[in-house]
Amino acid sequence: MGAVTVATRKATVRRLVLAGRARLTPAEREAAGGAVAGRVAGLPELEAARSILGFASFGSELPTDPVMAWVLSSDRRLLVPYVDGPALRAAEVRSLDGLAPGYRGIREPVERSPVDPADADAVLVPGVAFDDAGRRLGYGGGFYDSFLAEVPANIPRVGLCFDLQVVEEVPAGGHDERVGVIVTELRVIRAKKP
Repeated sequence: MGAVTVATRKATVRRLVLAGRARLTPAEREAAGGAVAGRVAGLPELEAARSILGFASFGSELPTDPVMAWVLSSDRRLLVPYVDGPALRAAEVRSLDGLAPGYRGIREPVERSPVDPADADAVLVPGVAFDDAGRRLGYGGGFYDSFLAEVPANIPRVGLCFDLQVVEEVPAGGHDERVGVIVTELRVIRAKKP
């Protein structure tokens, strides 16, 4: 019964946040993407990171091209996930031109020499919603939770989103992975310990 309650609460939060995100204008999205890239570049958690696992945004998500461009221009290694059957894998990308539409139209690496996600020094994480405890709500497929479970807990996990995606509480189950930092166009949130 509890799992049904969590699933129902997740669906409600997902629906409300996605509706709010869909109302943002292209100009608001673009400005937010640039602001987030600036905040990410200043994160002490990423200062020593030489290899960063990012992600290519799609649809109404926060534009991540400015963040990925910063990773590449700062002489860091950029890893980007791609869908391989029922799982996510990662491959190195040397330029944004190395991405092309793949699973559900999401841009993925064209060249796919798999890299262990544990090789990353930091992980940038997408999500539908986050809360100040670092709980994350995805789209419901479980891809990222399984993927993040492969990444050692000591590697910084940074959620990237619009500020409107930070909610009071994200309903979570035992398999849901958390982030340690959330970056929006307005602020940086360091997750409170559960």
